[in-house]
Amino acid sequence: MSEKIAVIIDEEMIGLHAGGVACLFDYGEGPVSLRVGGREWLYRAPRPTFWRATTDNDRGNGFSVRSAQWVGAELFSAVKGLPKLQVDGKPVAIPYTPADGSTGGKLEASDVSLSYVFVTPTNPSTSVDVCYRFDATSRLSVRVRYHGQPGLPQLPAFGLRMVMPTPATGFAYFGLPGETYPDRLGSGRRQLVEVEGMPVTPYLVPQECGMRTDVDWVRITRETTLNNADASRAPYSLTVASVDRPLSFTCLPYTPLELENADHQEELPPVRRTVLTVYGAVRGVGGIDSWGADVGERYAISGEQDLEFGFAVTL
Repeated sequence: MSEKIAVIIDEEMIGLHAGGVACLFDYGEGPVSLRVGGREWLYRAPRPTFWRATTDNDRGNGFSVRSAQWVGAELFSAVKGLPKLQVDGKPVAIPYTPADGSTGGKLEASDVSLSYVFVTPTNPSTSVDVCYRFDATSRLSVRVRYHGQPGLPQLPAFGLRMVMPTPATGFAYFGLPGETYPDRLGSGRRQLVEVEGMPVTPYLVPQECGMRTDVDWVRITRETTLNNADASRAPYSLTVASVDRPLSFTCLPYTPLELENADHQEELPPVRRTVLTVYGAVRGVGGIDSWGADVGERYAISGEQDLEFGFAVTL
C-alpha cells in the first residue's frame, strides 16, 4: 500500500514528504529542495531553458544574432503570480487556511501537483507552464509547455535545467551512443551507455557540446554532498525517464551561458556543480560549411509554435 504524502503549507512555501523523499516548493520559484535519504539533489530551482551555447556554424550564419533575445529569456524569465495547487485532484487555495482559521496547515494526500507559469522578457512576450506532480510512490512527474507567439525568432533549444549541488562522478543512459544532435544522429543503435565524469568537448573555443538524443532514461550518480557532517563517499543516484517519447539531455559541469562566456578552455570556471538539462526540442548544429549555411528547416525550432514534453524523476 502506498504511503500518504504529508503536505505542509505556509505563507511562502509548500513542503511534501513521503517515503524518505522530501520536496520543498517556493511559491515564486518552484522546487528549491529535493532530498532523498537526507541528500540534496537541487542547488537551484529548475528553470526553463531556451539557449544552447552557440557553435562556429551558428556564429557563421548569424543565428546567434537573430535569436539573441533568447539569452535574455534564459536569464530573466520569471514566475508570474502564485502556483496552482491541487491535492488529490481538487484545487486548494494558497496560502491555505485550515478550518480553525489559522495560517498554514497540514494535509495528507495521495497525489499533489503544483503548476507554475514563467513569463519571458522577449518581444513579444510568451510563457512556459511547468507542472510538478508528486505521488505517494515518491515519483515526481514534470510536464513543460511552451506557448508559441507570432514574431518570435527560432529557438536554439527548449528544455528544463536542473543544477545539482556537487559534481557527478558519471552518468548512464539508454539511447544513442556518443554526442548526437537532430541532424547528427549517425547510424548508431540505441543501447545502454555509461559515461565517466561529465566530459566537455575540448574545442579551442568552448561551445555547444555533450548532447545525447533519443534517450529513454538517464541516471546521474554523485558521491559528495555540501553537508560537512556527511563524510560518506558511497555513490547515490537519481534517474530521469521519458514518459511519452524519447528525450534529449546534457550532463555537464557548466550552463550554456558559462560555455558561451569563455573564449578559451582555461577561462571556464572550476567544476563545482552538475548541470542536467532535459530537452524537449533541440536545434541542429548544421556544419555544412561553418561560414554561412543555416541548418536544414526540419532541424530548426520555430518560436511561433507550441512545444511540450514531459519526464519523470524516480528516486
